[in-house]
Amino acid sequence: MFCRLGSPRLSAFTGQGLVLRCDMADGVHGGARESSNWAQAKESGSSDHSFLPKEGTLSPKPSHPSRGAPLMKSPHPTPWLFTGPTRLWTTDRDGEVLLRLSEHGPGHETPMTTRELFQESVQRFGSYPALSWKDDEKWETLNFSQDYQGCRKAARALIKLGLQQFHGVGILGFNSVEWFIAALGAVLAGGLCVGIYATNSADACQYVISHAKVNILLVENDQQLQKILSVNKLATLKAIIQYKPPLKERSNNLYSWHDFMELGNSIPDTQLDQIIKTQKAHQCAVIIYTSGTVGLPKGVMLSHDNVSAKPLAHQEVVVSYLPLSHIAAQMMDMWVPIKIGAVIYFAESDALKGTLVHTLKEIKPTIFLGVPRIWEKMHDTIKENLAKASSLRKKAFTWAKDTGLKVNTKRMLGRWCTAGSAAPWASSTATPLTESTSEFFLSLDIPIGEIYGLSESSGPHSISTHSDYRILSCGKIVSGCENMLVQQNKDGTGEVCMWGRHIFMGYLDREDTTLETIDEDGWLHSGDLGRMDNQGFLFITGRIKELLITAGGENVAPVPIENLVREKIPIISNAMLVGDRAKFLSILLTLKVRWAPAVSGAPLNKLSLEAINFCRSLGSQADTVTEIVRQQDPLIYEAIQQGIDAVNLEATSEAQRIHKWVILEKDFSIQGGELGPTTKMKRPFIAQKYKTQIENFYQ
Repeated sequence: MFCRLGSPRLSAFTGQGLVLRCDMADGVHGGARESSNWAQAKESGSSDHSFLPKEGTLSPKPSHPSRGAPLMKSPHPTPWLFTGPTRLWTTDRDGEVLLRLSEHGPGHETPMTTRELFQESVQRFGSYPALSWKDDEKWETLNFSQDYQGCRKAARALIKLGLQQFHGVGILGFNSVEWFIAALGAVLAGGLCVGIYATNSADACQYVISHAKVNILLVENDQQLQKILSVNKLATLKAIIQYKPPLKERSNNLYSWHDFMELGNSIPDTQLDQIIKTQKAHQCAVIIYTSGTVGLPKGVMLSHDNVSAKPLAHQEVVVSYLPLSHIAAQMMDMWVPIKIGAVIYFAESDALKGTLVHTLKEIKPTIFLGVPRIWEKMHDTIKENLAKASSLRKKAFTWAKDTGLKVNTKRMLGRWCTAGSAAPWASSTATPLTESTSEFFLSLDIPIGEIYGLSESSGPHSISTHSDYRILSCGKIVSGCENMLVQQNKDGTGEVCMWGRHIFMGYLDREDTTLETIDEDGWLHSGDLGRMDNQGFLFITGRIKELLITAGGENVAPVPIENLVREKIPIISNAMLVGDRAKFLSILLTLKVRWAPAVSGAPLNKLSLEAINFCRSLGSQADTVTEIVRQQDPLIYEAIQQGIDAVNLEATSEAQRIHKWVILEKDFSIQGGELGPTTKMKRPFIAQKYKTQIENFYQ
């Protein structure tokens, strides 16, 4: 149990020397890591598997997805299946699973633990920069060797504090070098890395800490610490580390980052090495908690193999700012960079307040991962700046943009490559981009490649690249992964099912939910609806659980209609379609507004500059949401209705037409509870919060 006692401690970093950033030499990269013994065994027909994990962990891919208890059932006997775990899933924190190795390609890579992954990177990239952060306006850097030693020291400190095997190390706060080192240290020490969203309430934090059996918790600052101290029941918690100063509280089991790291000096390396030797690639290393948009968050168990079995590439430069508690950010900002020798620059904690753009200008990342809200804000900012420009500049920009879209559309259709291989890679994840946002950036010669994946697929399942790009598509299936669409309709749309090394182990302590997700042949049923074109591009059209079934029995996917509303009506920020089991569809609308100056701050009543310009173009003098809603501004309401009419003209049936709408007085936000940590709409919460408005549609 945690209690307040003792004396305050100062916070500091590892105390190791620092190195300046340097460029990687050309050619320092590799292809798939394969075992020569494995290749020799295949050629000779030998049945000796001594070079593989000591216990059986390999499984062939079945030919079709089905439903039922996912016990191992191979339709094709294989000589490389042997004794050991007999299932593709587990819900036990110390459980083991069969690995889904393929006979060829990326899925054939030799299984690795995270320690093996890290050690290999240190051998290849030891003196190259790994982690960078700003300290007093100056960038400080650790190279790969220093990074690894820091993680080992953190691991020894966690052992000293009593971390039990397969128990959680929780990390609550914004991305930082300490977050990274604690996460890797947790896994090296035999624990489980458990990221907790900084926006979580005290109750949500309590649930994760208890469910993951967190022994050691790291919090960013006093604000997060006070959140935890307000919780009474944390039976498994043994110590808390505050990794950013100042440390205001006093307790025998509360530590600054400096004092925490110093604890590692009392544990010998041999003790840590003994723990590391027991680790296996098919055991759990990371737990990713879903955002809980429906029900309680689920603990997605990812194995060492899940996070280490990724393709190699050239060194990249990454800016880390999206929450590392989310699978996309954790894979792109932690695990993949370790393998490819990338340098990670940690953005400042107020990145989403506006400083992110300065970091991007300064660092010039070669990879940038955003969510649609980020890209839309950039789009809006460019349009606002353009509105202030002279008439000549506006005309020049419009001409260049239109020309750029035409040229890049031809490139997109395969007439020539969209961009050179050295061009920066911009990508988006979490929710679909609107067509207008994609086309806008494409016209600026910035194709935004959408990534599709789940926590349960340990990140990407399909990726758009410079050479494989289509607007509204999520690109092509990642090499080594398998995809199948089941229960397809006449348009070829069906549920996306996945197979491969990237499929998760199971939900922690949730066997019933695991059985609903992984079928008896081991296929992961995503719950997403998608279709494939004849060139292999995947298009996600919605989620099965989000489908609205009208009173007439027609299935309606809300996302395409919602995105079209936002495109047709520039003043609209968020739109949520409703009408399940009802006679007609209706929609909740919010307007674009300014935001409070805080990370993930609250939406204000004041309209955004783009929204004000929209009002002025119609002759309205409204400056706030309240003015528009309470007076039902006829000019604005008429324009919105015209936009809805335009959307309805594109409806494929009467059942997909919007009949009623309402403007809400506040935009959706993370703080208000309508959006999850990655700005995805929490539909059940919104439906309950605005129950009265929805009921009024159908009275």
